[in-house]
Amino acid sequence: MSKPKIGIFGLTGCAGDQLVILNCEDQLLDLVAAVDIRDFLTATSANDTESRLDVAFVEGAVLSKRDEETLKKIRERSDVLVALGTCAVWGGIPALDRGRDRLELLQTVYGNKAEQYDTMPTKALHEVVKVDLNISGCPIEKEQFLSSVADLLNGNPPLLPDYAVCAECKWKENNCLLIEKGEVCCGPLTIAGCKARCPELNVACAGCRGPATDANVKSAVALFQEKGISLTDVAAKFRTFAPVQITDKPE
Repeated sequence: MSKPKIGIFGLTGCAGDQLVILNCEDQLLDLVAAVDIRDFLTATSANDTESRLDVAFVEGAVLSKRDEETLKKIRERSDVLVALGTCAVWGGIPALDRGRDRLELLQTVYGNKAEQYDTMPTKALHEVVKVDLNISGCPIEKEQFLSSVADLLNGNPPLLPDYAVCAECKWKENNCLLIEKGEVCCGPLTIAGCKARCPELNVACAGCRGPATDANVKSAVALFQEKGISLTDVAAKFRTFAPVQITDKPE
């Protein structure tokens, strides 16, 4: 029985998620033994760029026509497409300028050569093609990547957290930076999976993993207001990595 064929790709981004995969250390040999990695430019120059893939993992956001064309080609040759990391899932930091005039920004940086650049307002992968699975994180957690690969190999849909970082904070018995210090912490809104790494180090959550689908936004808003924290400040901090609607209006 042949091994599943996979590809690991990067669009516009920092390649941090691909580096997480390469840093799987003890598990990397097991991974290579379980799957046939056909296309992974960050790891090798010997790539099969045309073969059919069972699973494609794609990091980075779509910031150019070249990105868009590359992504569509990956989608066409893949049975399953996985968005890898916050930029791929939500647009990430590159999406901060989505509301700005693109040409004006380019002219500010590149002057009269601005129109020569292949660039467009940032898009997450799901805004261009169908995405089958999201693994968020900036960067991703290697345990989530490995467990997702194992689930896919077994024909099971990967089970990833949909609750907020606050739950992980409580399980680890961390002091709440929002309640005790009144800090702008995005933990009540951010999808878990990082083991509350930043709050455990006494650093307020910046929302780098994107919004949790099961977040109690109404309760979080009430808590922010109780602590005298502006919703504008919370939204601005969260928006560094992903769009989120935060309102004080009743649901």
